[in-house]
Amino acid sequence: MPTNGRPFGPGGTRLARAGKFTCVSTRSTVISFYSGGEVLALSLRFDKIAALPSGAKEISMALEKPEWLLQTEGILETLNQGVMVVDDCHRVHFINGHLEAIFGIPATEMIGQVALQYYSPEERDLILGQIEESEKSGQHRFEFVVPRQDGSRLPVVISTQRFEDPEGRMFAIVTFTDISDQKRAEALLRDANIRLEERQREIEEDLVLAARVQQSLAPHSMVWGGLHVDSYYHAVRTIGGDFGVVSPLDEDHLNLLVCDVSGHGIGSALVANRLYTEILGELRNGTPLGEMLRHLNRFSIQSIGSSIFFFTAAVARIDRGGRRMVFAGAGHPPAMVVTPGQEPRLLESRSMVLGALPEAVDGEAVLDIDLNPGDRVALYTDGITDVFDSHGEMLGVPGLQKIIGEAALVPFAEMKRKILDGVAKWREGPPADDVSLVLVEVA
Repeated sequence: MPTNGRPFGPGGTRLARAGKFTCVSTRSTVISFYSGGEVLALSLRFDKIAALPSGAKEISMALEKPEWLLQTEGILETLNQGVMVVDDCHRVHFINGHLEAIFGIPATEMIGQVALQYYSPEERDLILGQIEESEKSGQHRFEFVVPRQDGSRLPVVISTQRFEDPEGRMFAIVTFTDISDQKRAEALLRDANIRLEERQREIEEDLVLAARVQQSLAPHSMVWGGLHVDSYYHAVRTIGGDFGVVSPLDEDHLNLLVCDVSGHGIGSALVANRLYTEILGELRNGTPLGEMLRHLNRFSIQSIGSSIFFFTAAVARIDRGGRRMVFAGAGHPPAMVVTPGQEPRLLESRSMVLGALPEAVDGEAVLDIDLNPGDRVALYTDGITDVFDSHGEMLGVPGLQKIIGEAALVPFAEMKRKILDGVAKWREGPPADDVSLVLVEVA
């Protein structure tokens, strides 16, 4: 019996796709035709006849169940998965109660029907293709859908196991695992990820703006009277807790400051920006350095009031001629004064970390320093000293002291790069902390 110029094959032969399928079973004399989205079937099996005309509804007589199925259907009914038993022409011999509930169609109406008739032509093509691919790959498990009586589709994982019964007839046990909860969770997760990505973009845009604002607060290189100033700032994240100030007090004095707020990121940057405003006001008012540190300590405890954030600072005020400098440090790495060719002098902090204890500032917080022409002053944060080499050894103040001593021998315009290169040569990997550096040369 040729169809489209191709003969039927034993056990069933697919003669065409795209909505057309023909199955012939020589073992059980079953002929099923799929054409143009309609199903035509004639079944002569176990002395029973089932026929599906070209109309929309199949006229079917109950199939006689094989003995092995009668013995196992009780077990199949207990499974919490949908189970269907079909022959080699996709005719339904059994469905359990779980699958009956999924389809929403009584089992009595499905027995003897061609299982594929419940799918759309497009879905039939997809599922037949999947079955064919499964036969080739040996992977008899795939995701698909189950059509329901209300027209909806339930997502499931379909697993098939083909076998030959004692009488030589081919059957398949098909299980359907409901994955609708999983799909809903995946959909919710996708929506959540989309919202998170949108929020992330907003945060990144805000951070870019915050970084520009914070960068605008970084000290700038300048020449003021007999002083040359150079500076450097780098946040280990987009924004950070370090900042520096280079600000003339009046025509006779220049203020220099570096400050390091504990932590990194947004919280530290917010505290740093608030402190920057407060510090700038104190410097421009000409507040004595010791009094300024006390005010900042009180301000931090009373206004910021956090046990998480505290800060250190080193501040200097140099006269216009560059001959005298007053210095005060609070919990900060020592500033350095270096005469080229000599070991840098350390200016230690006399006060403790600010923002933690009410009496952090020492009664003799300020140092008076005499400067000479050619002297250079270095203020920095611990992002420069607290770096480690490949052996886990920290550079520390002594290591930086050596680097600054060597850097003082080169022209001032090259000193900053000499220091940064020396630190980078010691450090293994990228910077792990914010870095601020302010350098001054007395002309």
